[in-house]
Amino acid sequence: MTTTTEGLPVRSARARLLDAATTLFYGEGIRAVGVDRIIEAAGVTRATMYKQFAGKEGLVLAYLEGEDAQLRAVFAAASGAEQAPEALLELVVEGIAADIRDRHTRGCPFINAAAEYPDEGPVRALIAEHREWFRGTLEQLATAAGLTAPGEVAASLVLLRDAALVGGYLDGQDRVAPAFARTARGVIAAHRP
Repeated sequence: MTTTTEGLPVRSARARLLDAATTLFYGEGIRAVGVDRIIEAAGVTRATMYKQFAGKEGLVLAYLEGEDAQLRAVFAAASGAEQAPEALLELVVEGIAADIRDRHTRGCPFINAAAEYPDEGPVRALIAEHREWFRGTLEQLATAAGLTAPGEVAASLVLLRDAALVGGYLDGQDRVAPAFARTARGVIAAHRP
């Protein structure tokens, strides 16, 4: 592994491009950020960018795949802790509230991308796949916890998360995160047998 003079590992061109794109796309919007800005922020050449991603849409897909992978990793880590299903649902509520407060302070990256890619295509397909996975995972947790109407619980939690991520950006995370958690817990409680 190559290191800098400070002993830090050198990040690959692909990683630098993806880091720059993630920061710029989430902070400013996908269509508002040109390839030249990403190339400059990553410190690579145009040829390197196109070799790694074959275009801006490839970079957008990699950005969203990274967001998806992070959320899936959080779920995998939580389920790997061998918690009771009810405790896992509480971890999900706490995790979403923390995400609203700490990480996704400018809305949901998938909702933001959907607004910029209104037509069918690879970006919308990836967004749909992510949302189906998220909804299905929540339904599995609700089923395992013995809640009534687990599909309704999952649909409600997805809706609440969507609203809370957008609301957190518009109204402030400190106001919205606790409201999300309170409402989500109410949905769960209403479906206990």
